[in-house]
Amino acid sequence: MMLNGKPVYRKELTSGILTVTPTGGTFSLDSLFDIAERRNPKRAFLFVSKILGRHIPISPAIMRSAYQQLAQQLPVDLPQPVLFIGMAETAVGLGAGVFDEALTLFNDVVYLTSTRHPVDGELMCEFKEDHSHATDHLLYHPADPFLRAHVHNARSLVLIDDEATTGKTFINLLQALRTQAGLTAVERVVTVTLTDWSGSAITEQCPLPVTPVSLVQGDWHWEKKADAPVPVMPYVNVTATGSVPITGKQSWGRLGMSVPARDLGTSITASDGEKILVLGSGEFVWEPLLLAERLEVQGADVRFSCTTRSPISTGFAIKSAITFTDNYGLGIPNYVYNVAHQHFDRILLCIETPAESVDPTLLAALKAVAPNVEVIVYE
Repeated sequence: MMLNGKPVYRKELTSGILTVTPTGGTFSLDSLFDIAERRNPKRAFLFVSKILGRHIPISPAIMRSAYQQLAQQLPVDLPQPVLFIGMAETAVGLGAGVFDEALTLFNDVVYLTSTRHPVDGELMCEFKEDHSHATDHLLYHPADPFLRAHVHNARSLVLIDDEATTGKTFINLLQALRTQAGLTAVERVVTVTLTDWSGSAITEQCPLPVTPVSLVQGDWHWEKKADAPVPVMPYVNVTATGSVPITGKQSWGRLGMSVPARDLGTSITASDGEKILVLGSGEFVWEPLLLAERLEVQGADVRFSCTTRSPISTGFAIKSAITFTDNYGLGIPNYVYNVAHQHFDRILLCIETPAESVDPTLLAALKAVAPNVEVIVYE
C-alpha cells in the first residue's frame, strides 16, 4: 500500500498495527518477511523471515542466495583477523552461511556462535538480548589453540543476526567482547542482518567505525491497541545444561569453526523430484543445511526449516504449529512452525543429542506429515 506517496507494509494484528516504511535495499518487503504475533509481553509482533529457513520451510538454494548477497556487501578491506559471530538461536545458520561465502574474501577468519547450551569449554563472555524470549547468550573461546589466537587478535568483527530493530543486542555483544573477552585489537565492526529497521541507532551507539549490511532497510512503527490483552509467554528463558548430553561434534560454531565439516548424513541420497523436509534442531542448523543442499543438488525438491524455542501464536505468518518438549532435557517447550499443514515424502530430523532424546509427540506429528521420518544424529 501507499502512505503519503511512499510504499509501506502494514499489518493489523490482534494487539496492534505494525507499519514498515522501506528506506533502502533492492528487495520488496513482501518477498523477505511476513508478520506474526509473539507470545511475549515485551514485544507483541515478530518479523517472520521467508528466506531464513527457521519458521517457514524454504529451498536451501534461496537461503544460499541470501548468504551470497550479504557477503558481497562486506567491505573487502577489513583488517584481519576477522571474527564472525552468529547469534543464537535464530541466526547461527545465517551467520555460518555468510561466513562460508566470505571465505573467498578473507584469509584469516574464524566463526563463532553464541549459545544457550553451556558446553565443555572456557567461557569468553556473556551478553543479553533484552527483548527476546530467551535473553541470555554465552560465547566460548575456540577449542583449537590456533583459532583461539585468531579470535584474541581479531581486528575486525562481523556480527550477524536475522534482523535489527533497535541495534541494542549488537551493542551489548560488542561491549562484552571488548570488556569481558578482552578483544582490545578490534578496529572495525560490521553488522549483518537480513532486514535492518534500526535506522542510524547502531552507528550512533557504536564506539568503533561500523558498517551496517542488510538486504533491506526501513523504519517501523507499532501502534498498540488500547484494549489488547497482554500475551502470556511460556517459560523458555533457560540457559543451562540439560539432563541430555550433547554428543555431536562441536565443529560448526560453538567452539569455533574455520571451515565447514560437511560430514552430516554423507551416505544419505535422494531421488529426483522427491519432496524432502530437512529439519535442523535449535542451534544445530549449519550441518543440517549443508545436508539439505546436497540433497537439493541431487534433484530432490528440498525444503529446510528448524525446531525452535520461540513461542509464536498461530495465525498470520504461522499457518500451523507443532508443540513438544526439547531434546536437551531442559523440559522447555519447542516448536515446529508451518509444517503440520503440509505433506512431504520424507522428513530428516537432524539432532546433536542421542536419538532417544526426541519427544515422541514430535515424531508422531511429523509422521502425520510424511510417511518416512528419519532421525539423523550428528556424531
